Amino acid sequence: MSHQLPIVGQPQPERADAARNRQKIIQVAARMIELKGADQLSLDEVAREACVGVGTVYRRFGDRTGLVFALIDERERVFQEAFMNGPPPLGPGAGAAERVAAFLTALVDRVVDQQDLMLLLELGSPKVRFRGPYRLYHTHLTRLLAEVRPAVDPRFLADALLAPLNAHLISYQRDERGLTVEAIKAGARTLAQALTQPRA
Repeated sequence: MSHQLPIVGQPQPERADAARNRQKIIQVAARMIELKGADQLSLDEVAREACVGVGTVYRRFGDRTGLVFALIDERERVFQEAFMNGPPPLGPGAGAAERVAAFLTALVDRVVDQQDLMLLLELGSPKVRFRGPYRLYHTHLTRLLAEVRPAVDPRFLADALLAPLNAHLISYQRDERGLTVEAIKAGARTLAQALTQPRA
């Protein structure tokens, strides 16, 4: 059974010309990020380069964050499919505690894979930032944590586990502290174990 993934910017059924414009905008935005960096992404400039009206870009994506969601969409779908329906321990079939640890380490890889875009995404307002993929990550972890820590609010624990895996902190840890991706993943596993292991 397929799942509808809650990605902001996810395409809905549309006219052929609208689909072409959407694809053109995404391609132009991706090229601009490659040339100038994600922090220089401007919707007005994207519209000019894509030869579409700036109103078209804003109606389609809402704001820069909405366009970033669209840019990360394909790889995000692969990641979501892996933890919802893929093989264990990331997917179903392993114990809840093991799946929490597997998810957090996979999320580190996910953030690093498109770090520039993730950094840009985090600059959006909290109302925008904490919907889309974050909402699904939170729901997934909440369900797993409810199995292993039923006496504690699993929603709070899910937020607590996701908080240190944001792109800005991971970027700082790598660039300023010299941590490797493997070291960050080891830390995420330790954190997961501390919150999911049975108390003596």
